Amino acid sequence: MAESQYLVTARKYRPQVFEDLVAQPHVVQTLINALKLGRLAHAYLFTGPRGVGKTTAARILAKAINCMEKSDSEVEPCLNCDSCKDFETQRSLNIFEIDAASNNRVEDIRELRENVRVPPQGGRRKVYIIDEVHMLTTAAFNALLKTLEEPPPHVLFVFATTEPHKVLPTILSRCQRFDFRRIPTKDIVVHLSKICKSEGVEADDDALHLIANKGDGALRDALSVFDQAVALCGSNLKYSTLASALRVVDVELYFEATQYIAQRAAGPMLSLTDRIMSDGHDVREFFSGLAEHVRNLLITVTLGTDALIDVSKRLRVRYVEAAKEFTETVLLRVLMVIDETQSRLPTSTSHRLAVELAMIKMVRLGDSVDLSDALAQIRRLERMVRQTPVQRPVTATAMPPPTQNTPPPRHTPP
Repeated sequence: MAESQYLVTARKYRPQVFEDLVAQPHVVQTLINALKLGRLAHAYLFTGPRGVGKTTAARILAKAINCMEKSDSEVEPCLNCDSCKDFETQRSLNIFEIDAASNNRVEDIRELRENVRVPPQGGRRKVYIIDEVHMLTTAAFNALLKTLEEPPPHVLFVFATTEPHKVLPTILSRCQRFDFRRIPTKDIVVHLSKICKSEGVEADDDALHLIANKGDGALRDALSVFDQAVALCGSNLKYSTLASALRVVDVELYFEATQYIAQRAAGPMLSLTDRIMSDGHDVREFFSGLAEHVRNLLITVTLGTDALIDVSKRLRVRYVEAAKEFTETVLLRVLMVIDETQSRLPTSTSHRLAVELAMIKMVRLGDSVDLSDALAQIRRLERMVRQTPVQRPVTATAMPPPTQNTPPPRHTPP
């Protein structure tokens, strides 16, 4: 394929209809019902983390409103009419995408207010999609208030933002708000599998989970990592090769670390720390991954492997075996040490010393006294004392006091 025709995966497989949106059923169903019933609001606010489909949902909604070939009972855009094609080629006169980061002045909003008065040209409604709306200045927000409160009947606004707390309350009160969720790892893995099948790329389950976890709930980020993985490894993605290429800490190191914690092996733990530092791994990324690993062990101990939705089937079996060496209390204390170390690392003058101290502290957790266990033992002793009958000591019988008629005893000399 020629270089000029190449599209990144996130653009090539961008959802075009509501059905293709990943892991946002609450938003999709509400918008579909609004289209069916003809109860569209004049302004919507789409909020949520980056890369979860806010702008994509706004684009689909705009196309569905102005699609010329769908019937009243249909909600999905046809993608074949002039209105849909004009929007995809950025020639639409009725759908406008505005970046609020670069159009945040009062003058920009005044120009928008003048344009909204013009009726749609060859479409049903004019739709204004304003991305990163929180970047508007306070004066720009205030200039938009009147238009947003009483917009012309042919205008619909869709605002998208990752920081809704920066939007003025007077703007929020005039919009229907939809909160987009972070996309679960399992849904990202399913989506990546479909793309691999379409692109002719072979990938093992662990590799797909690694890419999905790197996305951290953002499908767009995961697709960017997927593009990088294909560029690095070709059409055959293997976990070992991918972890080395992306400089990701291998999960084997985490299992090794928790094994040394269970064995209370300080020497091997220091050797592992030296390997991590020598290989050039980011210690913050290592502790973040170790926290996730210990959390998975804790979930396995408390809830079982059915609750492990972010790991592959092969790793679930390993977590079951590794969790047998730990109790819930120990894992909680290990997580507390990791959390404390993550807080100290940014201000630490020696990352190596901070890491080594944390690793040794986790190994020596078994030598310290657990306060909850000590209190439980004290309570058991108190119950034993209350339940055991007290034996009263035998005392000598007291002699009766002498009466007045009885003479006192005489003292006979020896």
